[in-house]
Amino acid sequence: MPLAASLLALGSACAGASSAPPAKGESLPNGLLLALSRFEVSAEGKVLPKPQAATVEILARRNGAWSVTALEDPASNVFHKAMVYAPGGAAAPGILTLGGTAAALKLWRKSPAGFTAETLWQEDFGGKFSRMRDAEILPLAGGRAALAVATHDQGVVAIVSHGEDGWTARRLDHEPDIFVHEIEVGDLDGDGALEVYATPSEPNLFDGRPQTGVVVRYAPGGGPRAVVADLGQRHAKEILVEDVDGDGRDELYVSVEAVAGGRLEIRRYVAGTDPAAGEIIARLDDQLCRFLTSGDGDDDGRLEIVAAAHKTGLWLLRPPRTPGPWEVRSIDRESSGFEHAAVFADLDGDGTDELYVASDDQGEVRRYLWRGERFDKEVLHRRAVPGSVFTWNLMPVPLQLVD
Repeated sequence: MPLAASLLALGSACAGASSAPPAKGESLPNGLLLALSRFEVSAEGKVLPKPQAATVEILARRNGAWSVTALEDPASNVFHKAMVYAPGGAAAPGILTLGGTAAALKLWRKSPAGFTAETLWQEDFGGKFSRMRDAEILPLAGGRAALAVATHDQGVVAIVSHGEDGWTARRLDHEPDIFVHEIEVGDLDGDGALEVYATPSEPNLFDGRPQTGVVVRYAPGGGPRAVVADLGQRHAKEILVEDVDGDGRDELYVSVEAVAGGRLEIRRYVAGTDPAAGEIIARLDDQLCRFLTSGDGDDDGRLEIVAAAHKTGLWLLRPPRTPGPWEVRSIDRESSGFEHAAVFADLDGDGTDELYVASDDQGEVRRYLWRGERFDKEVLHRRAVPGSVFTWNLMPVPLQLVD
């Protein structure tokens, strides 16, 4: 089950039968969390390179209108991710945030006085930057849930969990001057044991020069890491682990960034794939793609992938029903952003996923609904100054956690 769907299971279900837009006056049981970095805007409307307090926006539809509320943390200047997290046991669920440059994992819970935060892990990793970059929920026995966490810029991958002595962070890896942008959790070999996947790479360059990169796998219980995708003089900052083809085993999808003059590739790996190989399921005329999201947006009972590329828009990738090439088609070429955050989620609870996208270059948060042959766009929120925020992540949230 895609993570967005499992998070919404925490909220109350809302029955329905179609993917029509919400009726006039309707409220939805679920909203969106937008993890942001915000920048100062001058009186003339110019975006200044002065970061503001880390912010999570909560986008919700109440009484027929979309509205935005926010929580801020002045201890950090960016939230790289915000998501629902239920640790299990006696701990109540809340909103988990990943902050930088005060690198902190915090769990926020709503009370009549507002949001209050419990710090699960905070550390200065000793490099130029210190950021919690990504996390995924790692289910444990007995209904508890740990977190697999990646950091900037010292290549830390850790398992964060709660025990008798409180919260602990157990490191699986640590590489000086290495960025880890993405964490995924899944089971490629079908043995019933979850693995942790990560994307260590050299520090960011944006001029098209080669950067080495790999995708690695860890056993959460410990042991050496294994390279599952060797990308040579290229690298990946986005991966997806999901059973898209429906065969009962997860696959690994890797967004391999282009070098100067090249094309972006989306590669697919299954258990046993040669790390130097990988099936290319799509080539896009773009340099990078920082978001891959899976869901059943067309309500045909099968998952598909949306790739949110940097400049060339949103792309629908459909797996073949029989051996052959994947279908690759454009959803919207007028959508772009450095991160270009996107997520499939069923916010209205009708059983069909909707596609939500932060088109930061256009200053809009959008929703796409399947209309039989294509996705139709609806703008949910507009920013007064496009480019004044970077949206690093979108995740669903049951409104009962924030209202």
